[in-house]
Amino acid sequence: MARSQLQILAFSLLSLAPSLALAEKFAYVDLQRALEETDDGKKAKAKLKTDFERKQKELNDKQEDLKKLKEEIDKKLPLMKPEAAAAEQKKLQERFLELQNIYARLQKDLSDKEQQATAGIFQKLQAVVAQIAEREKFSMVFEKNTSVVWGQLSLDITNEVIRLYNNGKTK
Repeated sequence: MARSQLQILAFSLLSLAPSLALAEKFAYVDLQRALEETDDGKKAKAKLKTDFERKQKELNDKQEDLKKLKEEIDKKLPLMKPEAAAAEQKKLQERFLELQNIYARLQKDLSDKEQQATAGIFQKLQAVVAQIAEREKFSMVFEKNTSVVWGQLSLDITNEVIRLYNNGKTK
């Protein structure tokens, strides 16, 4: 008798196993795409692009000045005394290093500005994701670009995140 009860219990548990597994709901979101497609993200991207173009122009102007200086030095070099030629080449090398330092500084400035501009947006996006996850009773929401190799499109909540974010319907 005990054996038949164990078989019935085992059969019952096995028949419940698929429904228990289905109780877990998962989704994924492409936060990078959401950032780029939200209204705030588009504004931030446009401002960053304007800053980048302005700084790129500044860099191009300095690069053009350096190129002109090199051409002038190259023309004068055959007529110069060795000490004067060495001094001019040293001056050119210093300007080149200065240009490299400016480039590195501008890259860092742009990177810092991008982080500042997007940090608040990412926080709001995460709040929207949490709101959707709670509403839809998702056990987990994965970030598409870091932890999802493939997923059914029906599990992608990116469009819903963008829509809610742009409508300002967050808790």
